[in-house]
Amino acid sequence: MRFLAVIGALAILVGIGATLFFFGGFYSVAGTAEDPAIVTWALTRVRTASINRNASDQPPASINISDAATVQAGAKAFAARGCANCHGAPGVNWAKFSEGLHPDPPDLKDVVGELSPAQMFWVVKNGINMTGMPSFAQAGVKDDEIWSIVAFLKKLPVSEADYKAWTVQPAASH
Repeated sequence: MRFLAVIGALAILVGIGATLFFFGGFYSVAGTAEDPAIVTWALTRVRTASINRNASDQPPASINISDAATVQAGAKAFAARGCANCHGAPGVNWAKFSEGLHPDPPDLKDVVGELSPAQMFWVVKNGINMTGMPSFAQAGVKDDEIWSIVAFLKKLPVSEADYKAWTVQPAASH
């Protein structure tokens, strides 16, 4: 019984300490401040668990994410929606402001192999709290366009020449 009382007292002390640390202003929310390892660990685990639990959508029957036209439409949407500003793209450097995002936006060609299409769709559609990743659904992007972006992402890495060909805007006629 005494052991449980000690555990309870320690839990209360840890709770009070955490409250003072976070609500007392000791935890810096500056984008230039590195998070303590425990915060990074916890946020990463929470993000991964949330994506795993919530990502269950599948593309509608009308969309084949392996189809070349869908991949090309996704590349065009990726470029038009500004994704390359934060994530870069073949032959496209990240915008300078993205260096100020914390955590850093991932280089998508390095992470797409770890995520299923359903997980990527969920992230693009819903965004990620406490990062710079917005909800494309709240920005008015329809599911079909999000699925085309997923198709492009699943195709990464692609050549710089292919990306440029897929994202070039048609010349305006005079």
